[in-house]
Amino acid sequence: MPKGNKSETYQVKGEDLLKKVKDLIHEGNVRSITIKDKSGNILAQFPLTFGVVGTLIAPVLAAVGALAALVTECSITIERRR
Repeated sequence: MPKGNKSETYQVKGEDLLKKVKDLIHEGNVRSITIKDKSGNILAQFPLTFGVVGTLIAPVLAAVGALAALVTECSITIERRR
């Protein structure tokens, strides 16, 4: 992890995955999101650059929605700018 960034991990159920990712994106200081299954395998990883909004984020949310339909439990690890 680059110097000056902070990592956090959240445990979520599949049905809550999309809402949690949307909430994290709207916070604005998230640099990347990694979604892992309950075994720790990476299912998706999305870098978020400063100023990504609207239609640019739609493909990410569509992919997260598809993942939410497939998993029962997962973890979301985010990297934040300090």
